[in-house]
Amino acid sequence: MSSVAYAVARTEPPQVFVATDVEVLQRVLALELVASTPASALASAERTAIRGALLEERWADAVVRWIEVMGVAVDVYNNLHVFTENDVPGEVLGPQLQFAPLFEDG
Repeated sequence: MSSVAYAVARTEPPQVFVATDVEVLQRVLALELVASTPASALASAERTAIRGALLEERWADAVVRWIEVMGVAVDVYNNLHVFTENDVPGEVLGPQLQFAPLFEDG
């Protein structure tokens, strides 16, 4: 079973970002959320700090600062399991269901 990391930015409308792991997710958020913000939306000091973090590849720092400045909540989740056909094969699922708690008569 593989897993992914994902984030929900509580923008209007909400945005969902999915990546292979949290390190990649940080870069995605830096690019898709932080770097896409118009420079005019930030005060000079905030813009300089966020730009500095991006240029130094301190992705998490840039994202955290952006969240603080923009006031947008971003929920990050790590290790969400991604189920594949191999994890839940159709030919085995039916027989397994009869042993699930729903089928127990206590």
